[in-house]
Amino acid sequence: MSAHSPRRRTPAATLAVTASLALFASACTGQSSSSAEDDASKETTITFWHGWSAPEEVKSIQANVDAFQKAHPNIHVKVVGNINDDKINQALRAGGSNAPDVVSSFSTNNVGKFCSSKAFVDLAPFLKKDGIDPAKTFPKAMNEYTQFQGTRCTLPLLGDAYALYYNKDAFKAAGITEPPRTWSQFAADAKKLTKARGDSYEQLGFMPDYHGYESTTEHYLAQWSPTYFDSEGRSNIAKDPAFAKGLAFQKQLVDDLGGFQKLEKFRSGFGDEFGAKHPFHLGQVAMQLDGEWRLGMAEDTKPKFEIGVAPLPVPDDQAASYGKGYITGTIAGIAATSRKQNAAWELVKYMTTNTGAVVDFANAIHNVPSTLEALKSPNLKYDPRFKTFLDIAQNPASTTSPASVNGGQYLVSVQNLGYDVEKGKQSDIKAGLEKTAKEIDTAIDQAK
Repeated sequence: MSAHSPRRRTPAATLAVTASLALFASACTGQSSSSAEDDASKETTITFWHGWSAPEEVKSIQANVDAFQKAHPNIHVKVVGNINDDKINQALRAGGSNAPDVVSSFSTNNVGKFCSSKAFVDLAPFLKKDGIDPAKTFPKAMNEYTQFQGTRCTLPLLGDAYALYYNKDAFKAAGITEPPRTWSQFAADAKKLTKARGDSYEQLGFMPDYHGYESTTEHYLAQWSPTYFDSEGRSNIAKDPAFAKGLAFQKQLVDDLGGFQKLEKFRSGFGDEFGAKHPFHLGQVAMQLDGEWRLGMAEDTKPKFEIGVAPLPVPDDQAASYGKGYITGTIAGIAATSRKQNAAWELVKYMTTNTGAVVDFANAIHNVPSTLEALKSPNLKYDPRFKTFLDIAQNPASTTSPASVNGGQYLVSVQNLGYDVEKGKQSDIKAGLEKTAKEIDTAIDQAK
């Protein structure tokens, strides 16, 4: 399994994208040039924009497109890679002959804006025409993050799932026989695996800080199955006890493992998250919350220990739900500015619903397949440990972050509260959640 870049967007980048998305909301609403009247059986050329940039990934997506063109010899696809959401937004605002017909994005956070602004077309008519039922085609969480308030303007194009990586050698040395299934077991193991060295650590059981590489609030909180918004679209974080419980657990773990200052001092010496000297690769931390890409990255560095993979723990009072996790992924849609939407749909349909295409692409870049059939395909090739991620993707209890009209801004607000809680700046979690809920609602009202 070779390494590849993850699709995750950091909170700061999310906020930047949210700001840029706001610029094109009105410009793209109800594009008069949008059309699904082209004849997809005639000779035509469409443009496909994607964000992949690593040579092997670019080669893999091109192979996917080549297979599509072989099946649809009349539809020619101009492929443009290494496109970020800012470039997508600029093109959708400008329109014209250089704008893309099909677009893929690594950020599910922007689905709410893409759908509500009508920057991407509603795919429901296309799905209905071809008899495709999304609920029976895609895993539950992926089905959820590709739509907003009843409008489905994107489809999933491979996914990312989060799980627990652990150092089997360190576990054995500490007398731990199996990965933790509940958060209380996890906390106990993290303490047992921690070895002090003066005012620092020889080995830390787990880096609990929210800057600890993937241990963000949304990834932690997913295991409590939180409900971010109520039926009216208002922030639910102060009412759903999942948020207070999750924040309190993380704060207690920070305190138990040495305190925020000591942990941050240790973390400041960590290598780059996507480099060979990641702290898990080097044995500096014995457990790591991370996505499916970490397995290949870690094995490529030839670590001096055996790597184990398991689902993330769950709250003790939800022990029966063990096996669930947080899911996100790449999305694909059709630009409202496109005048070749029927031809564009043929490409989107092929890449996202054709089992062979999904399996081949997943095998090539080691992401999680995004259809139920592909997840069960005998043609999938993977390290046995990778099955953990396939199982998490299929688990109906797995969760994702819901779409919002202003992108992932609400996640940034929750994350900022988490930062204040872990460092002791906000000691009253309930009051912090109430204040943050108001902040989220105000921002959503402004976006509307």
